[in-house]
Formats: sequence, C-alpha cells, structure tokens
Amino acid sequence: MPSRILVVDDEETIVRLVSYNLQQAGFEVRTAFNGLEADESVRRLQPELVVLDMMLPEIDGLTLLKKWRKEGIRVPVIMLTARGEEIDRVLSLELGCDDYVTKPFSPRELVARINAVLRRTQDGDLVESSQLVVGNLVIDLDRHEAALAGNVLNLTRKEFELLVFLAKNRGRVITREVLLDRVWDYAYEGDTRVVDVHISHLREKVEQDPRRPELIKTVRGIGYKMV
Repeated sequence: MPSRILVVDDEETIVRLVSYNLQQAGFEVRTAFNGLEADESVRRLQPELVVLDMMLPEIDGLTLLKKWRKEGIRVPVIMLTARGEEIDRVLSLELGCDDYVTKPFSPRELVARINAVLRRTQDGDLVESSQLVVGNLVIDLDRHEAALAGNVLNLTRKEFELLVFLAKNRGRVITREVLLDRVWDYAYEGDTRVVDVHISHLREKVEQDPRRPELIKTVRGIGYKMV
C-alpha cells in the first residue's frame, strides 16, 4: 500500500508540481492550502509524512509544527521554505521537523528526501532491542521515548534519534559528519552546526543526574561520544 503524503502550500503551482512528482514516484497524495486545512487533514487522514510550507495563511508552518509536537503528533515533517537564513533552518529542526527544503527546489531531490525520512521512520534502525539503558537513562525504542530517573523527557524526534545513535555507539567517538549522515541521512552543505545545536539541547534534557553530569562528552575538533 503506497505511503500517504500530505502536501501543504498556499501556492497552487507548487502543490501541483509536488503532487505530480510524488504520484509519479508511487505515493498517495493529499493536499491542503492553509494551516487550518493542514491541521484538520493530519488528524483525519493520518498521513505517513507531511510536506509543509513555512509561510501559510491562517496558521504558519512553524506554529503548526510546534502545535503538533506539543500534542504528541509525531508525523514526519519536511519543511518547505523560501528563506535561506540559517536561523530558519535551525528553528525548524529544533521544533521537530525531520528535514527541510529551500525554494526553489528540485522535485527529484524532494522525493529523495521523502524516501530517506520514510526509511528512517518506517524501517527504523531502532528494532534491535526494546530498550537501551545508560545509568538512570532508559531509552524505550518501541515507545519512542526516553526517561531519566523515571521521568519521561520531552524530546523532539531528531533529539531522540540522535540520543539513540549515541547510546548504541556508547564509548565511541562519533564525528559531526557521521552524525549528519546517519541521523539526518545527508550533509547540510557541510554545515555541521546543526549537530552542535541539537547536542546542546539534548544535554540540557539528559544531563540532570548529579552522579553523571557529563553524559555526552565533546571530543574537541572531532565530535561527540556518550560516556
């Protein structure tokens, strides 16, 4: 059964272009043209992935994404944006989007990125074991959540995937480039700062145990490792 993709953009030409290419790639496509329609469609249709424009009428894409994540709606999201500034990319990722594409974009590239995100979320590298335990930190792969000393942590999808990868490779030094390749599936044009931003936010959430004040160690000039 083909994956259902919801395409949300207020520009009809972009919706038609993206929809055509996704249909040609074998996806089932549904569309919405503003934030209210998108919100209703996500709840009603339960798509496997949403292609979401950042600048939308009614409710903008970032506000909508923040709302979904706060409510526990974990549908994978690829953000479309006409902006190229780093702050927009980082903000999108921090709010929990799985990827972003800057307009103008190649439809083939978008399809490739959708396939990459679906591979991560559907096939999952997270099926080897039901739990990973690091001290008082318990990572439940089936429930897709982590708890510190019994308290469930409010992690974004990307923070969780980053935590899982570090935990599975505990004790090994992982470069920023490897993290980009394995957690994000591709390099952000050589910009590894997105890794540093996510590590910083992840540390704030997982390094609250005074007995283990530094769970994720920075290896200067190389990358990070979980100790």
